[in-house]
Amino acid sequence: MHALLVEDDDRMAQALGTALAQRGHTVRRVGRALDALRHVREAEFVLLDLGLPDLDGLELLRRLRTVCDAPLIVVTARCEERDIVQGLRAGADDYVVKPFRMAELMARIDSVRRRTDPHPGRTAPSEPAAAGSRPVRTGDVEVDLAGRTVTVAGAEVRLTRREFDVLAFLAARPDEVHSRAVILDRIWGDVFLAASRSLDVHVAGIRAKTGRSGLVRTVRGFGYQLGYPAPADAPVPDPRDAPDPIDSPDPRDASDPRDDER
Repeated sequence: MHALLVEDDDRMAQALGTALAQRGHTVRRVGRALDALRHVREAEFVLLDLGLPDLDGLELLRRLRTVCDAPLIVVTARCEERDIVQGLRAGADDYVVKPFRMAELMARIDSVRRRTDPHPGRTAPSEPAAAGSRPVRTGDVEVDLAGRTVTVAGAEVRLTRREFDVLAFLAARPDEVHSRAVILDRIWGDVFLAASRSLDVHVAGIRAKTGRSGLVRTVRGFGYQLGYPAPADAPVPDPRDAPDPIDSPDPRDASDPRDDER
């Protein structure tokens, strides 16, 4: 695997580069955002520090995601919850705070690579196949599992890869309620993330970007299920205008129209 290491600290870059090389990976290390944008298309995996000298790392992450779908892990000293949420919403597949244990980071790299492996036969790509090749429709939302697209009232909505994976997993078995542990295991490959907010952040992103709060139904104390959202009169909002889930009302308070029918 060829990794792009975006890190301006020489000592940290050397430690990461050595650890990756010992595991058989080739590494290109860059210390500036401009160089990261220049070389990202050749990368099969990206490790991104947010504290770069020429551009804020979150802004670089957003730009990288417009030109590259390679698995990406943020490795940074920024430990505030807002930074973590923004990094995940901007398209990071995982977020690791410095200082970290090298063995844990390598394990997370392996986990993300398994999750995003494009070859058939892996757990993640096989989930949508459970529902066949036909798109799944609920309310005015259509989830095309094969084409990896989502439309709301006929307009396409762009989700991050991880947001789509969560929605596709729920859509593949729309009548089932899925526990948090199962979703984290299937999508993140790490059931021990149950205490983190990663899943909640991505669910909030799905609701905000589609403008359909009922699209993902929360089953309190257990997990999530595909919901049946009522069509809204307002147009689908621009994802860039979506509120930060930290400042938003708890999405788990959203009611599902089907609750009134039971």
